[in-house]
Amino acid sequence: MRAARFHEYGGAESLVIEQAPDPHPGPGEIRVRVAAASVNPIDWKLRVGALHQLIPLELPAIPGRDAVGVVDEIGDGVQGVSIGDRVFGLGGVTGATAELVILSAWAHAPDTWNDEQAAGAGLASVTAMRGLNALDSLAGRTLLVEGAAGGVGSAAVEIAVAQGATVIGTASERNHEFLASLGAVPTTYGPGLARRLSALAPHGVDIALDTAASGSLDDLVAITGDPTRVATVADHAGGQRLGTHVVNAENDSTLLSAAAELGRQGRYTPRIEQTYPLEQVADAHAHAERGRTRGKIVICI
Repeated sequence: MRAARFHEYGGAESLVIEQAPDPHPGPGEIRVRVAAASVNPIDWKLRVGALHQLIPLELPAIPGRDAVGVVDEIGDGVQGVSIGDRVFGLGGVTGATAELVILSAWAHAPDTWNDEQAAGAGLASVTAMRGLNALDSLAGRTLLVEGAAGGVGSAAVEIAVAQGATVIGTASERNHEFLASLGAVPTTYGPGLARRLSALAPHGVDIALDTAASGSLDDLVAITGDPTRVATVADHAGGQRLGTHVVNAENDSTLLSAAAELGRQGRYTPRIEQTYPLEQVADAHAHAERGRTRGKIVICI
């Protein structure tokens, strides 16, 4: 199969398109012929070696954790999916930016999403849902999403709105119209956030989800009044120091199915900033590494 690989830790230019061995699913896994895969922060952090002590890789490695495509091989013990089904989901921390990928968590992709949208849904929706679930019931509560325009943040906004929350989202001013289109009340980052929120939410902010790791966790705890009313999916050290909920993504088919159902209902549509062909994977990674994206970056295989 053709795949993007890096043979040593380094910049985006270390990525090459080459032939790699075809993978095969083990028990409880499926193989998918990939239509598109997304680029997540963990992909470029692994590639540059920033996480190599925590997550050592066997090189050469194929970047990418989530993808969409058609099932073409099924491992032992798998039920509820057939050859030819269109699914999206998650594999290991690497492997998705290729013509074939092994998934260990998946859901049927709704017809309401095109391939690019389904490729952007896997890790973003699971991360957002786990962060929101840590904050308990959302209905009737006012939620602040820090970093609301990014892949996880935009997913969290739409999913929280679908669950009945009033959502305020922080983002740069150029993304305020985008946040409003998702159903959030937009405001800016940084100093004076509590003052701005007092005008936007005169009855207070009940809960907060940090997706940005912008150093604002202390402020979020002060704004909500209780560290247990704050969850972070991005600033693990800060969350542990303050006693907030610290959430990691997990390969969870139940959450993927819930995201897909919201997609079928038209209540969650993964937002895509830009797509790249496989041959431009280095450009896609460089784009992601610059940050401040509006939605997801997707590679079309």
